[in-house]
Amino acid sequence: MRRRMLFSTLVVAVIAVLLLGLPLGALTYKSVYDDSIRQLREQAGAISAEADAQLDNSGNLIPSQIIRSDRYIEIVPPGADEPVMVGDRSIRPDSADSPQTLKATVVSPAGTEVTVWRSTDTVRESIINAWLGIASLSLLAIGVAVGLAMLQARRLTLPLVDLAATAERLGSGVATPWGHRYGIPEADRVAEVLDRSAERIAGLIATERHFAADASHQLRTPLTALTMRLEEIIAEADDPAVVREEGEAALSQAERLVETVESLLGRARKSQHPEVEPVDTDSVLEQFIAEWSPMFHRDGRELRLTGDRGLTALTVPNDLSQILATLVENAHKHGSGTVTVHTVDTGNSVRIEVSDEGPGIPEHLFGRVFEREVSGGGGTGLGLALARHIAESEGARVELVRNRPTTFALFLPRGAARQARPF
Repeated sequence: MRRRMLFSTLVVAVIAVLLLGLPLGALTYKSVYDDSIRQLREQAGAISAEADAQLDNSGNLIPSQIIRSDRYIEIVPPGADEPVMVGDRSIRPDSADSPQTLKATVVSPAGTEVTVWRSTDTVRESIINAWLGIASLSLLAIGVAVGLAMLQARRLTLPLVDLAATAERLGSGVATPWGHRYGIPEADRVAEVLDRSAERIAGLIATERHFAADASHQLRTPLTALTMRLEEIIAEADDPAVVREEGEAALSQAERLVETVESLLGRARKSQHPEVEPVDTDSVLEQFIAEWSPMFHRDGRELRLTGDRGLTALTVPNDLSQILATLVENAHKHGSGTVTVHTVDTGNSVRIEVSDEGPGIPEHLFGRVFEREVSGGGGTGLGLALARHIAESEGARVELVRNRPTTFALFLPRGAARQARPF
């Protein structure tokens, strides 16, 4: 590109110089020629005046007073038959080796006719010198144009090289905005578009990474529960009733896995906005406790459900199960003793608390437990952040209300009032 720009600039400069230089050369030639003729006439007039002054009373001319060695002059006094010839006779037009000459004839008021011939050598030299000056200026102009073209080509091509490197970085997966600007509006617009593209690509990559991490975290617990059901089926293979019951529970877990995957995909791609509905919290909590109790029993611990019953909350059943699973798993992994799920009717909302009998959260993590990848016990640090994100997406919220004993609370918008009764 740089070579093409230089070549095109050189062609344009040469054409411009020719369009200007050729008419200027012709004008210079005509100007020098006309000026030489004018000077020759002035000289002829001066010689005629001098000749008139040198005429004596008898009308004779004293030629020694008007000799001019750089020209050939013929002076014809009034009434004379023969002219007086002065100067270089080789300039005479009828000479065998006569050069090209300029001629001027003037008749004085006294009747003296003076004809002056002059060689064109000096005129030609003047024209050639003028043409050389024009050519020198033309070459200088072309050189300046080429130099400026090189600077401009460098100024234009370097941004393109840098933009190509930025595009290559984007193609290789480095999606950080470059932030370079070049002072060229067109190149700056391309750089801005590439920076915005880098930000969008970085957002997409981050979304996909978050989805992969969230999916692995959210699917781990249902898969564990499904595995436990399958193990029960294998252990009780001789009892058809138990096998049937455990198989139905395993099928329910598999269906919940499908719902969880669809929910995660919708949130990751922002193509799905959860639509809340009035949900009977009793049915969701009872099913949840039934699914998680075997895991606690296997570890010699207990999962209890207490508080008000008959409550209705505006939420998504599957999302409610995911949030509770995160809070209960967090209590199972990082806490100790009995884990209690307690429901409270606050009048304006339904509060579901999850607490355990563990030592609590370390002080340095108390204000950061909901940040991604922050964990105090070797966990992934994703569960609580994802639970809060799911809750906020449907108008609810998750808070850490007490540190010792560790108590997380899920606040849900209250649905239609029902007859509340304690567990």
